[in-house]
Amino acid sequence: MRSLFAFTKKEMTEQIRSGRALIMVILFVAFGIMNPAVAKMTPWLLETFADAMADSGMIIVATEVSALDSWMQFFKNIPMALIAFVLLQSSSFTREYQTGTLVLSLTKGLERFKVVASKAFVISLCWTVGYWICFWVTYLYNAYFWDNSVAHSLWLSAVCWWLFGMWVISLMIFFSTASKANTGVLVSCGGVVFVTYLLGLVPKIGKYLPTMLTDGASLVYGYSEPKDYAAAVVITVFTAVLLFAVSLPVFNKKQL
Repeated sequence: MRSLFAFTKKEMTEQIRSGRALIMVILFVAFGIMNPAVAKMTPWLLETFADAMADSGMIIVATEVSALDSWMQFFKNIPMALIAFVLLQSSSFTREYQTGTLVLSLTKGLERFKVVASKAFVISLCWTVGYWICFWVTYLYNAYFWDNSVAHSLWLSAVCWWLFGMWVISLMIFFSTASKANTGVLVSCGGVVFVTYLLGLVPKIGKYLPTMLTDGASLVYGYSEPKDYAAAVVITVFTAVLLFAVSLPVFNKKQL
């Protein structure tokens, strides 16, 4: 266990020294502020362009915004935050393959499964901290300007999106153990998510897929019920655990 803790500490230190931790904090805080800011500015923007649009024959009526508009921005923006997160973290394994630093650690007696477990833990921790920072910044601003109680099943929708991010991380870990190039990890992760999204467009299939968890807007607006997400949650957790489990033997057989 001592070697696992030591390697985990090394990974967390690397996140800080490389600047990735600071970039992620800034990124998620910025997105958290952007959500209520865009909602708050919407009436002003519509009023600003009202005269210009009137000349074109379009009439813009006065619009009232609420916390729902801000949460809608949250669910629109969090995919971009996840993409940026994956771009930052996808080289966690491949960078060490190229520099050969893992070989040194393994020759000193560090078991391979501890490498996968440590990196998966640190990356998951970074996503969890960053995501919930973004959520709470949005939540507190919404509470100040409006009333969060208008959002239905807010906490469930937030947990669902966090869980989707964890599923994407499990994909990233698996493909990182299977591929030696960072581009391979990114293309493979993006390809799986894209195919899953396309399959999700089929109503009878979509409710069972991880991409179902990204439809938080339907929950907060009350268009969907929590039970509609039960199957997707179970399958997402199962596949994420399975991908991590498969990553261990794949990494054990990998030539570094």
